[in-house]
Amino acid sequence: MYLGLDMATLTGWGMVKEGKVITSGVQDFTKRRGESNGILFMRFRKWLLDLIDLAPEKIKVIGYEQSHFRGSGTELLLGLQTHAQEVAAVCGIESIGVHSGTLKKFTCGGGKAHKEDMIKKAAIILGRDPIDDNEADAIHVAIWTENEFTSEIERRSFPKKKKKKRSIPR
Repeated sequence: MYLGLDMATLTGWGMVKEGKVITSGVQDFTKRRGESNGILFMRFRKWLLDLIDLAPEKIKVIGYEQSHFRGSGTELLLGLQTHAQEVAAVCGIESIGVHSGTLKKFTCGGGKAHKEDMIKKAAIILGRDPIDDNEADAIHVAIWTENEFTSEIERRSFPKKKKKKRSIPR
């Protein structure tokens, strides 16, 4: 089972196995009056640990959309990313990030795909409209993660056969 996260104040999440979505949704981490980012990070960490504990099977890898270094939300996004990596390490789960351009290219064939295109692709996979773009992206992250991890395992498990040296007749 692979977990995909699209982390922000509204965090999309999705679990996939063999390319099929098992469960997905969106979790709201909007700060309440007087809360610091630290409190938000604590709520995120607890939620993620609970999500991992409640997963129908052991999660092999947590994939997440990497944060971009621009705008006022950078501190929040980097903090969430760091906490996701920490939770993965504590739970003995690998983690891997994907750049949004790479995810768009994997999902829609081009690195500059529009949000609407990503949502449409997720709707096809889910058989329903996703809650929002966060859930849609998380599903794509989970599928990308499974694809990347499976490909890496196959590369490690099945080394290329050595080519026989051709003897050149003299």
